[in-house]
Amino acid sequence: MSSLTQSGAAAPEATDAEAGHRRQKSLSRIGLVVAVIAVAGLIAAPFFVYPVFLMTVLCFALFATAFNLLLGYVGLLSFGHAAFFGGAAYFAAHAAKVWGFEPLSAILVGAVGAGVMGLAVGALAIRRQGIYFAMVTLALSQMIFFIFLQAPFTHGEDGIQGVPRGDLLGLVDLNRPLNIYYFVLAVFLFGFFAVWRIVHSPFGHVLQAIRENENRAISLGYRVERYKLAAFVMSATIAGLAGAMKAIVLQIATLTDVAWQMSGEVVLMTLLGGMGTIFGPSLGAAVVVTMQNYFATSDVPVTVIIGVVFVLCVLLFRRGIVGEAIRLMKR
Repeated sequence: MSSLTQSGAAAPEATDAEAGHRRQKSLSRIGLVVAVIAVAGLIAAPFFVYPVFLMTVLCFALFATAFNLLLGYVGLLSFGHAAFFGGAAYFAAHAAKVWGFEPLSAILVGAVGAGVMGLAVGALAIRRQGIYFAMVTLALSQMIFFIFLQAPFTHGEDGIQGVPRGDLLGLVDLNRPLNIYYFVLAVFLFGFFAVWRIVHSPFGHVLQAIRENENRAISLGYRVERYKLAAFVMSATIAGLAGAMKAIVLQIATLTDVAWQMSGEVVLMTLLGGMGTIFGPSLGAAVVVTMQNYFATSDVPVTVIIGVVFVLCVLLFRRGIVGEAIRLMKR
């Protein structure tokens, strides 16, 4: 009788586990199909849409994806990511214009510079949690903003203008729209895949465990501060990759890139698209950049329109656009 009871209790649990596994496999297949369609669409997009607009979307999509690595998978809200995005833009612009680096080398200089800044900021910020962590990152970001405002190589409020696109590895002329678009697309896909690989690695699973229950992760023997710092540096480096790429694409680096408002925009993009999802931040970035461009010449301020959209999203799509879509598919 006891064995029958135990087998009867175990059967529903096994059935639920199998159903969950099938559902996860189905979502994975759907995600793969969406990724293939998205890549195919991006390859064909410059023949139908203005390439500079598309490249701007890709830069901000990579920025939001990098930010989501920290917020969505570690649970750390940073208000200072503009420092890495804008700092890398300055580094890359200076390397390309003054030092004469070719585009890829200049972008790598920007990304490495952002990673070093992320290491310095993260080493101080991760000592705090919650709102205190957010305020520390904001304060340090403002300090970096004023450093760039006063530093001679940034040219103050004028910024670094006329950044040359140059020739990629001395072979490909990036002044041609299609050439630079496919270069930006390749860099974006590299950064996006890097985040995807981090999230789905054992390291990424530890990060998600820290997000869910930090004390339990500590009790299991994980050096939580080291994992947080590593994630912070990775996020800063990929954000820097996006910022450096934007400086080459738009041929300018300004204080707007490093201002605190930029940190607010990337938070908005991530929450609008879906925090803790792979595709959500990219979609959120596309929506925000599209609205900024479309309503730039309208009588209604763009910030008001974006604010209304964000409020509606919070009220109706609390998990973001992609998050709500995933929830509906699971149901």
